[in-house]
Amino acid sequence: MSANPLLAFDEVSKSYRQASGEVLHALHDVSLQIPSGKKVAITGRSGSGKSTLLHLAAGIDVPTRGGVSFLGRNLADLSDRQRTLQRRDHIGLVFQFFHLLPHLTVWENVVLPGWIAGDSAEENEVRAGDLLQRVDLRARAQEPAQKLSGGEMQRVAICRALLRRPRLLLADEPTGNLDDENSVKVMELLMRLVEEEKSTLLYVTHSVELAGLADETWRLHSGILEPS
Repeated sequence: MSANPLLAFDEVSKSYRQASGEVLHALHDVSLQIPSGKKVAITGRSGSGKSTLLHLAAGIDVPTRGGVSFLGRNLADLSDRQRTLQRRDHIGLVFQFFHLLPHLTVWENVVLPGWIAGDSAEENEVRAGDLLQRVDLRARAQEPAQKLSGGEMQRVAICRALLRRPRLLLADEPTGNLDDENSVKVMELLMRLVEEEKSTLLYVTHSVELAGLADETWRLHSGILEPS
């Protein structure tokens, strides 16, 4: 294990009280350390706790018990605003359903995080152009995102997530809405870009094949995390 991991879970449990009053135990005593530069996959069936784990890693939620540390800081010790800023400045998110704004252009979707953060227009333009070139979509930069195929939309979403050079990229079933051929292409592209950007990747997937592209694979079963 790394002495100073980028992201660390220390005996983390997470429970939710449902509308019925019953308590759902989503994660049980999860411990995991991810050093900078590593690509880590989490596999498991629906309902196993994978999305909960990513939400905790992003600081969207905090544990019921245990601690999640990112860049050496316990996320539960930060205010909601501090966690939001940390997520904005250091974490990129990729989702199964892309979450692009369909009537904005491809380029506008990519630069959106930079606009929100107040980055300079020149910096956004150069960075977005570079990323779109690397995913072979530079020629379609001014088209509405809704005209793209699913695989193309996910490539745009990856560019958006990488725009501000995040230390950590979190991907929730990034190929779950794509066919098998596009799934492999998009995942291999994501791996290459993470390598080039010297970022760190934590992703969840149902696919054993796609999990095999990672440096390290773990399996979640009923909220319990085990080496795969």
